[in-house]
Order: sequence, then structure tokens, then C-alpha cells
Amino acid sequence: MTTILDAFDDANLLGGSFPGDTRQAWRAVLAGAWALPMDRNQQRLFRTLSGGRRRPSKRVSELWCIAGRRSDKTHTAAGMAVYIATIGAEIEGTLARLSPGERGVVSIIACDRSQAKVALAYVRGLLDGSPILASMVEKASTEGVELSNGVSIEVATNSHRAVRGRTMLAAILDECAFYRDETSATPDVELYRALVPSLATTGGLLVGISSPYARRGLLYDKWKRHHGKDGDVLVVQGGTRVFNPTVPVKVIRDAERDDPDAAKAEWGGEFRQDVEAFLSREVVEGAVRPEPIEIPRAEGIRYCAFLDPTGGGKDEFTLAIGHEDDGRTVVDLLRARRGKPADIVAEYAPLLKAYGVTKATSDRYAGSWPADEFQRHGIKVEQAAAPKSDLYRDALAAFNSGQVEIPPDDRLITQLTSLERRTARGGRDSIDHPPGGHDDRANAVAGLLAVVAKPRPRFVFAIGESDRASDSGKCTIFGDVVTFQ
Repeated sequence: MTTILDAFDDANLLGGSFPGDTRQAWRAVLAGAWALPMDRNQQRLFRTLSGGRRRPSKRVSELWCIAGRRSDKTHTAAGMAVYIATIGAEIEGTLARLSPGERGVVSIIACDRSQAKVALAYVRGLLDGSPILASMVEKASTEGVELSNGVSIEVATNSHRAVRGRTMLAAILDECAFYRDETSATPDVELYRALVPSLATTGGLLVGISSPYARRGLLYDKWKRHHGKDGDVLVVQGGTRVFNPTVPVKVIRDAERDDPDAAKAEWGGEFRQDVEAFLSREVVEGAVRPEPIEIPRAEGIRYCAFLDPTGGGKDEFTLAIGHEDDGRTVVDLLRARRGKPADIVAEYAPLLKAYGVTKATSDRYAGSWPADEFQRHGIKVEQAAAPKSDLYRDALAAFNSGQVEIPPDDRLITQLTSLERRTARGGRDSIDHPPGGHDDRANAVAGLLAVVAKPRPRFVFAIGESDRASDSGKCTIFGDVVTFQ
């Protein structure tokens, strides 16, 4: 019987890509996951990486690997995928569980397209470099490889919809701590829930392999519940140099000196303690009105507007219009567009006028061009006095006290619940979207809250005693204050 360790060592299979002297930690992990015999060094490494738990007595159902950057994670994931789709499918009998004409799938799910391309390149390289396995390739495409045994190795980006209805022999979640989806605040959890039924009929293995990030999400939950604990779920954790000792020590030390907190996660394999969720999902969902998505203008209401412009690219040019209603801020309308900024301004200007808004506020990051462009359409735009982090910080109290009503916009909800509070080295907090994420809609809403809450011009009337007696007086005007004396 050819085990996964045999395949990783055999030059005719996968051994040419996994030199044994630098991949001992990965071999200990694989031996534990497949319940294989271990030598003393592997036993020591396994206890260290697994938090001291006992070795599994049979192959686990889930393997979660938390490792620092440059730990050879995607390469190892590709090696597991090739083994499971070829030798493992025969040895473990999963091929016999497929119906006639049914194709089994080993899926590597990456956090983005660039990472998916890297994973696919590793898969192809491993197959092409194996004198034995190369002959099994029937068809190769940009999405994966079809093998002659009725199994496909597919590489895709994170989508819980795409995996439903598939017969999975294994699913490997590559860099799952960094999954992003504009329509979901918990894409990793939703993907996991979709995968479990797809793996049930074949008894397939689910693997999560990633560098750690914040103390939330699926990877953190698996670590918290299973690291160091016996059972059918194996969680291992280690720094870069443990998994890949070829990485120079100087690179890691320089990173630790520049940003100790980030280095602990990126190179040390530890979850960040300086990053936490800003708004809970329960609070955000409590602010969502059931319908409608937009509320038309009503007479007698004073409306305000906030803009988060963009220069193009992947960011959205966002507009929020709202009003104050008995101490609550109601977001009546939220629009977000991608395209040529001048064209979007031409679309938004009539919309602002339809709500009676001729003066709006914009994000400070945009510079002066929004004011110039909107001025051409008769709309005055001024920059916000406060930076984005301050807008979010001020919005927190309004959300927590139930003083906000937002439209049922999925992307807005996702952006609000994905906001992160980061503690800088100097102790000051900053609030922003996660790496690779967006917050255009969330920023527009936070800015609108500040604009609506801004005090209106006040008119103060004061009448002196002598004026009452003489029924005469003098009017003095100081800006927005009118005083009668």
C-alpha cells in the first residue's frame, strides 16, 4: 500500500517536489492526519504542532493547518490533492462509491484568482513531473485537470454556491482565513456548510490550510475548539521556520522589528491580538429595515447626503441620502456604482436635487475633484471634517443604541460587519476594512450619520427687561445667531 508519505518520498510519484530534509513538520502532520506510524522525531513534531493531543487512530475527517507565510502551504495542499485524486482514491475505496458515469471531484478552493492560479500550477507541475501519474491526465484546462480514473482536480475561488451538488472526494480550503465575498460577512462558514454534505457520501477529507489572521472566523473557531484536543478533527499550528526552515531568519527578524503584531501572525503562525471586529452582526442586522430598499422623498423632511467618491477601479462611487426621525438616522437611499467618475456624478446630481439636497459632504480621501465636478451640476460638495476612522468611531454609539435604520443591502451589511478595529503601536485605534475588502458603502453610511447629527443653525432670541418696558429694541446678527436686545 502506497501511503501519502510514500508518495511524497517516491521520485516516481511526488518525491521530486518534497525534499525530506526540509519538510519534516509537514510529514509529521500528514502522518497524524492519515494515522500512519511515526518515528521519534515525527512524534515530537506532531505533539508540538497539535498542542499535545494524542495521535489519531484512523484518518481524520478534517485537517486544519495554521502556518506562517512561506510555509509551503499551497504546494503541500496541491500534493495532498494529487495523492487523494490518484493513489488515495484507489486505496481508500472512494472510487467504488461513485455511480456509473459520476465524476468525483477533489477541489482546491483559493481566496482569490491569483492564488487559484498558483494552486493549479502546482497541481500540473506535480502531475507532469511524475513518470507514473502523468499518464493519468486526460484533459487540462484553466479550471483543473481531468484524470482517467474518473476523478477531477478542480481549482476555484471561494463560493458556497459553486460547490453544491458536487460529489467531493476532498475539499482543500487554501488561505481560508482571508476569504472575502461582497455579499457575505461569513463566506468561510457558508462554504464549510455547503461542503459538508458534498463530502458525506464519499467520506472525503476536508482540509483548511492558511496563515492566521484575526481571532474570528472558521479557522479561529476550529483552532479554539479542537487544537490540543483528541478527536476526529486535527488542528496543527506552527511558525514559518518550523514548516519551512529554508526561510532566512533575518527576513523574519526584520519583520518582527518593523511590526511585531503583524509578524506574530504572518511568520509566527499566531492569531492577531491587535485586530478585532468593530460591529457585531447582531447589531447591524438589528438596524436593517425589512423593506423597501429605497424610501422616496417626503414633503417637509430635511435630507442630508454623504459621498464616498472613487477614481475608478474596483472601488464603488457611493452616495447615501438620509434624514433624522425622532432621534434616529434613517438611510433613505444608498447607491453605489463603478465606472467613469464624471458619468456617475452626472447620474447622482439629479438624484440629490430630487431629495432637495444642494449641499453634500464627501470623504476626505477624495481630494478636491468631487467638489469641482458636482459644482458643474449645481451641487456644492465639502470635505468631511473628520477622517474615516473617526466617522466609524462616532457611528458605533448610534448603531449600538439602535438609532440607525439602514436599507436591506447585502453588501452594506457585509461591509459593516467586516470592519476591523486595529490597535496601532502608539495605542491609537484605527477602523478600516480587512485586507482585500471594501468599505465604500459602510463609509458613506457612517459619514451620513455624522452629517445628520451635525447641529443645525440656531436662532437665539433674548429680550432685555428695559426693552419690554419701552417696547423698543435693537437687532444684532452674529453669523447664524440673531440676538434681540
